[in-house]
Amino acid sequence: MAISTDILTSYKPIDEAAVDALLAKEIAANNKKIVVLDDDPTGVQTVHDISVYTNWDKDSIKMGFEEENNLFYIMTNSRGFTAEQTTKAHHEIAAVVDEVAKETGKEYIFISRSDSTLRGHYPLETQLLKADYEKYTGAQIDGEILCPFFKEGGRFTINNVHYVKYGDELVPANETEFAKDKTFGYTAATMPEYVEEKTKGEYKAADVTCIALEDIRDVNIDKIEEQLMSVKDFNKIIINAVDYVDIKVFCVALYRAMARGKVFMMRTAAGIVKVMGGVTDQPLLSREQMVVKETDNGGIIVVGSHTDKTTRQVEGLKKIKDIEFIELNATLVKDDAAFEAEVKRCLDKEEECIKAGKTVCCFTTRTLITADTGDKEDELRLAVKISDAVQSLVGRLTVTPAFVIAKGGITSSDVGTKALAVKKANVLGQIRPGIPVWQTGPESKFPQTPYVIFPGNVGDDDTLREAAEILMGK
Repeated sequence: MAISTDILTSYKPIDEAAVDALLAKEIAANNKKIVVLDDDPTGVQTVHDISVYTNWDKDSIKMGFEEENNLFYIMTNSRGFTAEQTTKAHHEIAAVVDEVAKETGKEYIFISRSDSTLRGHYPLETQLLKADYEKYTGAQIDGEILCPFFKEGGRFTINNVHYVKYGDELVPANETEFAKDKTFGYTAATMPEYVEEKTKGEYKAADVTCIALEDIRDVNIDKIEEQLMSVKDFNKIIINAVDYVDIKVFCVALYRAMARGKVFMMRTAAGIVKVMGGVTDQPLLSREQMVVKETDNGGIIVVGSHTDKTTRQVEGLKKIKDIEFIELNATLVKDDAAFEAEVKRCLDKEEECIKAGKTVCCFTTRTLITADTGDKEDELRLAVKISDAVQSLVGRLTVTPAFVIAKGGITSSDVGTKALAVKKANVLGQIRPGIPVWQTGPESKFPQTPYVIFPGNVGDDDTLREAAEILMGK
């Protein structure tokens, strides 16, 4: 049942400056490198001046470990993988991370960063990481922390129910379109029940440790720390949170529990990563901070996400009169020759527009394409084929666009890694709340071109239009 957003401001206030001081002390005392495995590129939506590596070869991971920052991201894009593909990737990453950690003499912890609306390969990915971490280090992981809080996207956890903000209402995540995801859907109303549902009863809802907002707002760090100390056998911990200060209080207790020898795995949205890394707040980015090479060419916006929110945002974008809209007919995907001809038609049109200084928006048919077999993995393969076509609308360009915006997680991953060929990017910050901007590296197809990664499930109806207007200098 939906509740009013008034509840978000109903809790007892906390002296955030005092909590910040406690947290800074704990972060400084922690010598573990935080390795964030991100299942699509949107996970950097809360940080700035942090590196993202789009592959996990040894040289990249070594660069991550040698950075001064206490965390770095490895973009796996595993939300677009089959179970078999993500299993292979996670085994590879766990092996190379441990090898580099031993060579550099550093300890490490994993954060498995995933969707704030609870979609993704869970519990598979953290089970894989747990098994390999324990095999390589000899340490036992005591518990797994679930924290889908993501303020910028309107995601809050209250009384163990995870909510998604729609206007003035908070709607339980299991009642949203995201819970109906064909590949990663779920029905559970509470986070403990979600754990039981997703683990098929291996971990019971009754055994989940829940960190209450009341204890957080009382700054009862000792109590929370003892809750963490009592967790064993990879049991699950849920964090209730309505603001960043709640996560900060929890992280003080978490760092203290780790200092006493407890080991945790984390499955989270983007919010807690910022807090664990001690990443400071900064204002939203201006055009001058993003565009370092001026050009007379137009920009390109590619849209792959099929959420209702994205469809409304594309409609909002149409308020900008001088954007050319090009629709890729995705219904042709099952006919290879016809689909390739359709991609070529779109590519020719966008090249012509960009050269003429006109920004283009390429979007797929809003009809959701389904596999005839009804098999989830077949559905995923079709989605990947369409996403490959969408990214090629950037990757096959012969003209350099003024900027690139990609809408949707799988789409933005493919555009970043395949189309733009980025190996390492610097996260500049956010163009709008929860919408990160990469500065592409010298090895990429369009060096130093601002690349906006726009999640499918973030923003209001006009947010995509606002981002485009900023980059177009309107």
